[in-house]
Amino acid sequence: MKNPTLRWQLAAFIFTSAAGTLLHYAYDWSGGIVIFAPFSGVNESTWEHMKLFFWPAFIFSFAESYRLEQNHLGFWCAKLGEILTGLFFIPALFYTYTGSFGMMIDWINISIFFISAAIACLVGGHLLEMSVGRFCIPWAAILVLCLIGAAFIYFTFYPPLIPLFQDPLTGSYGI
Repeated sequence: MKNPTLRWQLAAFIFTSAAGTLLHYAYDWSGGIVIFAPFSGVNESTWEHMKLFFWPAFIFSFAESYRLEQNHLGFWCAKLGEILTGLFFIPALFYTYTGSFGMMIDWINISIFFISAAIACLVGGHLLEMSVGRFCIPWAAILVLCLIGAAFIYFTFYPPLIPLFQDPLTGSYGI
């Protein structure tokens, strides 16, 4: 692969997938230590699965920025588009299939995470190559990403009582 953007997007997919999978279990593995809660899955809600995508993608973006930011106008704007894409596809695919078939199947739920991460990385790579930054303010994109991160932290402890935040297995919300 001679295209550095493609290499970094593949690395982003691998990192996000692997780290998200580990974060799924981190809270339970820690014995319920609260410091792990904002960054790992505390239940099986769709929101918690979105969190498993967000944190690895956001963190990897910082590593990626050191190598690609100078080569791509609007790096952070493209990363915002990438992360928003992943955050969109996780609930969209989950609620589409569960609403259509009226059931949940574990292997499909797991596949949705990886499919969403792959689509997000493809979109992110495309946005980087398009130099989408001509139309976006980088500090505003970073601010939006930080606000999304703050929302994941806040709603871990104070989730709204709506289906997005409800654990479908237990009917509970948050921790």
